Amino acid sequence: MPAITVEDTTTLARVPLPAPGTVRRRTRSVTTAPSGFEGEGFPVRRAFAGVDLRDLDPFLHMDQMGEVEYAPGEPKGTSWHPHRGFETVTYIIDGTFEHADSHGGGGTISDGDTQWMTAGGGVLHIERPPEHLVVSGGLFHGLQLWVNLPQAQKWAQPRYQDLRADRSVLLASPDAGAFLRVIAGDVAGHRGPGSTYTPMAMVHATVSPGATLDLPWDPSFNALVYVLSGAGSVGIEGAPVRTGQLAVLGPGDTVTVRGAVRQESRTPALDVVVLGGRPIREPISMYGPFVMNTRQEVLDAFTDFQAGRLGSIPAAYGDTPHGAVRGETGQE
Repeated sequence: MPAITVEDTTTLARVPLPAPGTVRRRTRSVTTAPSGFEGEGFPVRRAFAGVDLRDLDPFLHMDQMGEVEYAPGEPKGTSWHPHRGFETVTYIIDGTFEHADSHGGGGTISDGDTQWMTAGGGVLHIERPPEHLVVSGGLFHGLQLWVNLPQAQKWAQPRYQDLRADRSVLLASPDAGAFLRVIAGDVAGHRGPGSTYTPMAMVHATVSPGATLDLPWDPSFNALVYVLSGAGSVGIEGAPVRTGQLAVLGPGDTVTVRGAVRQESRTPALDVVVLGGRPIREPISMYGPFVMNTRQEVLDAFTDFQAGRLGSIPAAYGDTPHGAVRGETGQE
């Protein structure tokens, strides 16, 4: 169950009905995310696995973290690790996560909150469940998205955005059968709170069984629909999708998502994240936690990290070793 809900979606501002001549996007591909483990061992689905980076551009990587019900002592996070050349977006649907970085950013996010970290020229950071959650256990579910930075912004000063759940823009479809939380970007004239270097939009939508969402979408953006839970279809032709699948859509100005009439008892609706951005169309060289334009720039990032030029772990966290480079892709 998403953390952000409203009792009566009919009270929300509506996205408009498709205008005459609207081009509804077709589904180009549907892939199923493989399961794996990240950091100290929390379960993830690799949402973009097997998809060409040219179809994802400006996005690079996305993990669905959980959904998992931890027993006491089980919650896990990541160790300190570096990043350079892109942004990480962590959206917590249910549960709690703590973030800290070497640039002074950080805090605790939970139940619908988002943290948006621009690594830019380089930063060290850590993400982990708070101690009380480790002791008690509990539900944990979220996403982490990597957004590429254009070459001109890869050396930007690191920054951290703390986007609380109550800052999300809440919308409904014309018949109130779909509920939308706009995290970033402009959707039908309603702008989410996230500030981005790369023009993009990120929306969490809950589509009721049998309902249809026709979401206005910038025609200069690509369009990706990832299914967090439930079943339904996407695109004008109604390609079937289910939990853990990613649909890549073709050109157009509307994204169509339909909720299946019958859902599993534990997933009463179709929950999706809709992503899109203006492709950067620059060379990409990436390894582990570094995303640059050339192989030499990646090698330089490793050298800078080993020399301590990507920042220092704050004294409050003690003398934590960080000689091993680990990134959220699981590459080392």
